[in-house]
Amino acid sequence: MTIFRRVGAECVADFREDEVRVLRKVAEEVVGLLTDGFDREDPVVERLFPDVYPEDVKNSAEFRRFTEGDLKTAKIDQAGAVLAGLPEAGKGEVRLDRESAEAWLRAINDARLALGIRLELTDDTVVEYELEEALEQDAGSARVFQLSVYSYLGYLQESLLEAIIGAEFRR
Repeated sequence: MTIFRRVGAECVADFREDEVRVLRKVAEEVVGLLTDGFDREDPVVERLFPDVYPEDVKNSAEFRRFTEGDLKTAKIDQAGAVLAGLPEAGKGEVRLDRESAEAWLRAINDARLALGIRLELTDDTVVEYELEEALEQDAGSARVFQLSVYSYLGYLQESLLEAIIGAEFRR
């Protein structure tokens, strides 16, 4: 499994071909959700763009009017940073400077939030148990794959965060 490590000022990881495919697909789906598929009623969109004033519909809508475009553009750019940083095809090394690493962290977080909503995960969900149960029911199911991707993204996010922060503490 891919682990980011710090090499000088960069966070570096070697990705297998299957990891590249999955990350490309996830990033492309986030971009699609935020462009062609953007629907304010979609629970994933609601999670990625929560109401700032849930009890005040008017002020929430006004705030959204002034901020949503920039926030959406930033999220698309962050997913784009993942796509730009990955090898075009096959396996390969990824080298991220500080800015790119932070964009990757935000993009991975958005992908995990989206996938968590689609999988109906809650704060109380223990993903390992969910995965075990799904494996017992049907090891080849889409849910098993999606839970595995969700877990992988969490592992990747933690690895990247440790590569960024670990270097800061060693200074």
